[in-house]
Amino acid sequence: MQWTLAGSGHDMIGSMSTSDPIHDVLDRWHQHLRGDLPGGLDALLHEDCIFYSPVVFSPQRGREISKLYLSAAANVLPGDKAAAQPVTSEDEHGKFRYTKKIADGHHAMLEFETMVGEISVNGVDIITCDDDGWIIEFKVMMRPYKALDAVRDQMAAMMQKLSAG
Repeated sequence: MQWTLAGSGHDMIGSMSTSDPIHDVLDRWHQHLRGDLPGGLDALLHEDCIFYSPVVFSPQRGREISKLYLSAAANVLPGDKAAAQPVTSEDEHGKFRYTKKIADGHHAMLEFETMVGEISVNGVDIITCDDDGWIIEFKVMMRPYKALDAVRDQMAAMMQKLSAG
C-alpha cells in the first residue's frame, strides 16, 4: 500500500506490489485527465462499470451513464490538463487537484480539492478495477454539504446539456 501526501516529498510505503492492476489504472486515469489517453473513458471504464454519485441514491450502472457523470464532473469542477497530478502552489488555488493517494491491489482512493465559485470543495474518488485493468466501480464522496449542494445543481445542468448534445 502506498500513501502519498502532495508536496510532502514523502511516501509511506507498506506492502505494495507494483504489479497491482490499480497502479496502471491510475496512470491511465491521469493520462485521461490530461487529455492524453487514446480512447478516453472508453479505454478505462468496464462496460458494466458502476458509478456512485454523491447526490444520487441509486448506483448508476453501465459505461455510458458512468461516462456521462464523469464527463459532466470534468466540465463542472474547475481544472486544466495539468490538474491530473498533485499540486501545492498557491497559484493553483481553486483548480481541481488530487492531494492524497492510497493505492493497493484493485483499489485506490484519491482525495481532491477544488473551488466551485466561492465554495471550497473537498472529496474522494474511490476507484476499483478488475484484473484486466478496467474500472469496474467509481465512487465519489464530497464535503461539505454546501459544496455538495453547489456541485449537484451544476452537475444536473451539465448532464442535461451533455445528454442533449
